[in-house]
Amino acid sequence: MKKKLFLNRYSLLLVAVTFLVFGSCQEDFTNRPSEDGISLDSYYSTNDQVSSATNGMYSRTWFQMYNKFWWAIEVGSGNMYSGSPDVSGLKTFALNGSDPELVNGWSALWANVQQSNMIINFLASRVGPDVDKNVLDNAIGEAYFMRATAYFDLVRLWGPVPIIENPLDFTSNPYVNTNTVDDVYKLITNDYLKAINLLVEKSRGANYASNGHVSKGSAKAMLAKVYLYKKDYANAKAMAQDVINSGEFKLLGGDELPAKSFADLFTYGNNNNEESIFAIQWKGDGAYGSANNCNTQFGFKDGDLSTSNASYAGVFGPAQEIFSLYSIEDKRKHETIMVAGDTYPNMKTTEGIGFTVPAGKDLAQGSGGAIKKYCVGVVNGAATGPADAWAMMDNNTYIMRYAELLLIHAEAVLAGGGSTSDAGALKSINAVRRRAGLSNLTSVTFDDIFLERRKELCFEGDYWFDLGRIDKAKAIAIMSAQNRGDRYGARYYTPVYSEDHATNDFYMDYPDNEVAKNPKLLDAPVPYTFK
Repeated sequence: MKKKLFLNRYSLLLVAVTFLVFGSCQEDFTNRPSEDGISLDSYYSTNDQVSSATNGMYSRTWFQMYNKFWWAIEVGSGNMYSGSPDVSGLKTFALNGSDPELVNGWSALWANVQQSNMIINFLASRVGPDVDKNVLDNAIGEAYFMRATAYFDLVRLWGPVPIIENPLDFTSNPYVNTNTVDDVYKLITNDYLKAINLLVEKSRGANYASNGHVSKGSAKAMLAKVYLYKKDYANAKAMAQDVINSGEFKLLGGDELPAKSFADLFTYGNNNNEESIFAIQWKGDGAYGSANNCNTQFGFKDGDLSTSNASYAGVFGPAQEIFSLYSIEDKRKHETIMVAGDTYPNMKTTEGIGFTVPAGKDLAQGSGGAIKKYCVGVVNGAATGPADAWAMMDNNTYIMRYAELLLIHAEAVLAGGGSTSDAGALKSINAVRRRAGLSNLTSVTFDDIFLERRKELCFEGDYWFDLGRIDKAKAIAIMSAQNRGDRYGARYYTPVYSEDHATNDFYMDYPDNEVAKNPKLLDAPVPYTFK
């Protein structure tokens, strides 16, 4: 499969940004920013107006990334299975630049880059003298955080991409080269460091309504992950330790918050809980693309019995690999997948409150079970939150949780070594394991952490990237041993190292339509000149 190059969608945004910057300036603030975009064609005269300017960056702009495309990547990793043609390309590593969901994911990430650029470059000139500097700084810090996060996805999925810090730099020449992977990571690191400097510190507690926006701790946690990907273990350890020492985040159902459980993480009533480092803040408005579609995508429909009030359900199911991933005593299994005979007394289905998963049924995608994470059941008042006309709900989508930060810390301490008995590393990984009902480890290897990450973060979008950052021969061996099929026993597809593009470098093809717009991007990536 030949790798393709591209042009991003920023060319479509240049005109819009130029209009916003040089358009008329209103004397007073009359319109709040929309939920799916940033409007800078207004004057921000109060702290509340500036604080609300970033609200749209937490929701709809991410939808096409963290909807079907994100879960199609989980299909590629071997965690999920789907026979649906719009999301199953990575099942056989046949995803290419013409795939609509790939285009959607790509477009969403560039939209977030450009939304962030607008705030970073132009917001300061739109605020009045009564706006506090710390409020303005925090809004710009949020934009740096979002730009770094979007670029982190871009570089992990596509490798070399163009670095666009200010779209106005390209108004006279929209043709631009990709930049090297190392320089993209440098931008990401710089942006998170700027976010750390500008964002407010938070003390997260039971007032979840105040926890939705990111903080210094959020940026430090994400930067720890970036350092880990770069194998900069010293900085990853220091940054993760800083977050741990701050006490800002806690494990739900862990030693500090034992009254709650792993299951509580994925319910509407626990949006923005103490474990949430960064999550998409969905806000349903009755239109497709405004909220979380996982309750329908992950549930199942068996005749009149369904976990969704939509006309369909179960676009994704667990790969057969996942049914044997968890040990009997692991509490996460019941809250990650639905297995025949499992009971959920508080979940509402189309037939009432509480149900037992039926046996002998194909259920989601012929898997014989279904995905439980994010599947909260038919709308049931405050227990699940409101649903829009598309059966989408307002329960958050996690981008990073504190459990992952603890596992990052353990891996950073290990620092590529064979094993470690370091007390700090053991404390971090064992906190995650104890919540799951598992015994403490007395030493830890990379394979221990790698497996713990898969079990803890299954169906949250990380496993594809974890496979992509280990030795490629080892990754192919892992994927070749997977049962990537349905309940009828077929493995469906075994990756072939010499033939499958995605298994060679874990990068996606660039969208064909973007390649056609800018042939110059067929050139090799070039170093970026940082300002």
